[in-house]
Amino acid sequence: MRMFCCIVLLFITSFLFSQNKSKRLDFNTKYRSSLDTTKARQPQKVATLDLYRIITLDRDTTYIDTSLTIKKEYSHNYLRRDTFGLLPFANDGQTYNTLQYSLTALDPYPEFGFKAKHFNFIEANQIRYASVATPLTELYFKSTQLKGQSVDSYIAVNTSPNLNFSLAYRGLRSDGKYINQLASTGNFRFTTSYSTKSKRYWFDFHFTQQDILNKENGGITTIADFESENIDYKNRQRLEVYLTDAKSFLKGKRFFIDHGFRINSKQGANNLYLKHQFNYENKFFEFNQLTVSSNANGQIINRFGESFRSTEINDQTRYNKMYNKVGLQYENTSLGKFQFFVDDFRSNYYYNQILFFDNRTVPSSLSMTINSAGGQYEYRKDKWNGRFLYTRSITNQSLSNLDATMQFDLDEDNQFVFQYQNTNKLPNNNYNLHQSSYLAYNWSNNFNNEKINSLSVNAITPWINASLQLSSIQDHLFFDDISTAAQKLAQTQIVSPSQYAGTIKYLSLKMNKEFQFGKFALDNTVLYQKVDQNQLVLNVPEVVTRNSIYFTDFFFKKALYLQTGIVFNYFTNYYANDYNPVIGEFFVQRDKQIGNFPNLDFFVNAKIQRTRIFFKVEHFNSSLTGNTFYSAPNNPYRDMTIRFGLTWNFFE
Repeated sequence: MRMFCCIVLLFITSFLFSQNKSKRLDFNTKYRSSLDTTKARQPQKVATLDLYRIITLDRDTTYIDTSLTIKKEYSHNYLRRDTFGLLPFANDGQTYNTLQYSLTALDPYPEFGFKAKHFNFIEANQIRYASVATPLTELYFKSTQLKGQSVDSYIAVNTSPNLNFSLAYRGLRSDGKYINQLASTGNFRFTTSYSTKSKRYWFDFHFTQQDILNKENGGITTIADFESENIDYKNRQRLEVYLTDAKSFLKGKRFFIDHGFRINSKQGANNLYLKHQFNYENKFFEFNQLTVSSNANGQIINRFGESFRSTEINDQTRYNKMYNKVGLQYENTSLGKFQFFVDDFRSNYYYNQILFFDNRTVPSSLSMTINSAGGQYEYRKDKWNGRFLYTRSITNQSLSNLDATMQFDLDEDNQFVFQYQNTNKLPNNNYNLHQSSYLAYNWSNNFNNEKINSLSVNAITPWINASLQLSSIQDHLFFDDISTAAQKLAQTQIVSPSQYAGTIKYLSLKMNKEFQFGKFALDNTVLYQKVDQNQLVLNVPEVVTRNSIYFTDFFFKKALYLQTGIVFNYFTNYYANDYNPVIGEFFVQRDKQIGNFPNLDFFVNAKIQRTRIFFKVEHFNSSLTGNTFYSAPNNPYRDMTIRFGLTWNFFE
């Protein structure tokens, strides 16, 4: 909260200063905003929107977009991106169930784990760096469930064309409609980008501090009460939940630097660069539960089995990592870019004690030092653009990654991308080591690496946008429900990591097409998935669809641009993964299917100058189709909710 107040104060100060057009306070006297209607005291160049650039770690560039399209409707949410393929839980700030497996990112290095808590955790490759002509501000707001709000403030300034800063804070607080469901999150980001005038040296730096707090209720205890549509349970606080005083907390800090130096003094047809990347990060996960026993249907149960403690469970997991990568890149304007590199990955995943059982010992830490070597080739010529990366460990660990991407631009309207990835991935740390006050949630393993082969083709054409992915997965790691029949009868949930020894074959085909009829439009996205496996391990719905019909037009002499319509979301029945708050992970269950319920949203959006206003009635058909809508087997999906929000850009 203190950090958020600082951001607000900084924004107010910057805004007040921006009203003064004096030369002394001008961040950049070379340009003035294209939207500035005041009379300039001296001739100045006008800063057009293409001078407000957002740059990724891979140097891909996009521009600030203040338009109002159907894509802006899809991305006006807690994650600030299109969430097709993700199924949100009932409250904002909670986790998401994954409907589309191909959204899963592949990284050969072992990660911290607790992946269900990371949907809103901004990773290093998701940070965006700014290059702006004049100070830029973007403000985002959206109402949440009952009390609370979701906000995101972004400020970017430059002291010169070669030095840019950005400061951002994303915050959320939402009470939720069910017992013990409050969510409170914060994501602070600071970035700096610098380059010399000759572009001989450059660096990108960012710092993040993030925290994600969720009260955990473990889902409702009696599905029949929810599905009965009894008017007494319209107030969701009357539905009994498994946990009334539990919470989980994830926090982390990161320092990141990516910089390079051109060895030859002047840029020419042949250039040699020295590059270095540094990433230091620490994370902390905690599960806290004051009362161990739970009430379910008038009975006292132990939801997660026996415990060392009778009260005040406080499981804590700590993690830090340091990553260094040094490379030498040769660039030829005709042949492309050749880079050779070595890297050093060090991590420490640890607890404060060693646990001794009758037949096993659970150590206190899992430390790794991994050194790898590799090469990368980039080619850009005429209509072709390619990148080929290969890396392999040179220490005892077996780790490798081959990633090849080719892009062919037939013309401005037709683009084709081909990608092949072969990854030999080390298990995430929480598969191999976990400690808890719950007896069954302590383990020490030595799992095999996952081997993943993936081939994908993406096509963007005037007729259709389509993507096809074929994947083969060996030694797939997952969390499994190992509860016995007696434990399930007693409503006890025991989850443990497991490895599937066979091969899983996965196919997905995603298609998108928008049809326009005058001022009306129909936007369609359909996903088809097929999994070939001998055991229900990787479970996804066969069909996921989103269809939007909407109307757009200008009003009031084109001072207002209006967009209104209905969005239809649907997915077929499948054995959805369930969520376990003790380990912050989803796990495979084979007892209950969810899906096959239509979800209709009504929206009215408007754009006035640089302000976009969003009004939405989510799931307005919830009272018409019966209470059979779920995000996970014991977690109902959202009821009808009315939302309001806006996005506001300033270019001063």
